Amino acid sequence: MNTVWRRWVTWGVLSAVLVAGLVYAFRPQPIPVDLATVMRGPLVVTVDEEGETRVRDVFVLSAPVAGRVRRIEAEVGDAIVAEQTVVAEIEPVDPAFLDLRSEAQAQAALSAAEANKVLAEAELVEAEAEFEFAGAELQRARRLIKAETISEQALDDAERRHKTTRAAVATAGARLQVRRFELERAQAQLISPVRTRSTNGACDCVPLLAPVHGRILRVLHKSEGVVEAGDPLVEIGDPADLEVVVDFLSSDAVKIRPGQRVIIEEWGGGVALSGHIRLVEPFGFTKISALGIEEQRVDVIIDFTSPPADWQRLGHGYQVEARVVLWEGADVRKLPLTALFRSGDEWAVFVEQDGRARLRVVEVGRRTGLEAEIVESVGSGDRVVVSPSDRISDGVRIRPRT
Repeated sequence: MNTVWRRWVTWGVLSAVLVAGLVYAFRPQPIPVDLATVMRGPLVVTVDEEGETRVRDVFVLSAPVAGRVRRIEAEVGDAIVAEQTVVAEIEPVDPAFLDLRSEAQAQAALSAAEANKVLAEAELVEAEAEFEFAGAELQRARRLIKAETISEQALDDAERRHKTTRAAVATAGARLQVRRFELERAQAQLISPVRTRSTNGACDCVPLLAPVHGRILRVLHKSEGVVEAGDPLVEIGDPADLEVVVDFLSSDAVKIRPGQRVIIEEWGGGVALSGHIRLVEPFGFTKISALGIEEQRVDVIIDFTSPPADWQRLGHGYQVEARVVLWEGADVRKLPLTALFRSGDEWAVFVEQDGRARLRVVEVGRRTGLEAEIVESVGSGDRVVVSPSDRISDGVRIRPRT
């Protein structure tokens, strides 16, 4: 009996140990979670968007006339003085090459002009001869009238003939001058571009003076070339007079008002800059997003309020991130936005209590992209589960993730 009893006791102990081990092995383990503490602190509600800096007043210097602009020697960043610095020079364009027919016509016109000049010279010689003869006749008539050999009418005829021939000489001289100008015009029709290129150094150019004080922002037409009237050549502005332009979604732009504070970040400096809204433009425009979606955008203009020394490294067209402050509180009870989830039609969180997750419905106030204001149901110091998975339910055992 003692042997049988000892065998039963031994197997009983082994069975109890095995059952205890199985119970311990398969008992529910606490789920590791990330916990965050509800605390009080500042909360700033903003709308964020990327924008760029720009010079407040950009002047585009354009060609006033058509011609060939000489190479612009000014470099980007060069300082300029209003009405003194010559930014560019424009000279006349070269004449076009003549085809065979146009050249033959020009040669014929030149030959005709030369012949007309010779004819005008001969007419002038004839008119001068007639004038000399009329002068001699007038002198003879004056001597004869004193001797009462001719009549007064004959003297008047001689004077009239002298005046007429004198006018004929003047007419012939003017006609010869016209023929000379016609000859020069005909010769000009045959001027080749090669000849004009050799005389460019002596031509009169149209200088383009800087309209304002500032610096060269961009050279739009660096090399020498032919331009039309109105073609842009250079952009000029004052880099010390910067503003920020940000295109917000129209649904966000309606929340923005002039005078609101702006936090400017991600501009490359070590500290955030400050500014304020100067203008919300009343005209929206359509913009295609990176995903190919049409969006209605509105430009919002921001002025810097930080000292110029803080943002003097910024220039025209630099990228920044603007955060327009819509609301801010200094002492707000808040928690991470990722701790919230929907429970039916309400917001809820899992609060850690005695090692277990407890479902608690909360009332959410204002929210940012990272934090949310909690109006009630959760107190400062409570720890809540961040980004709860589907394994978390009310009453389940949890432990902080290491």
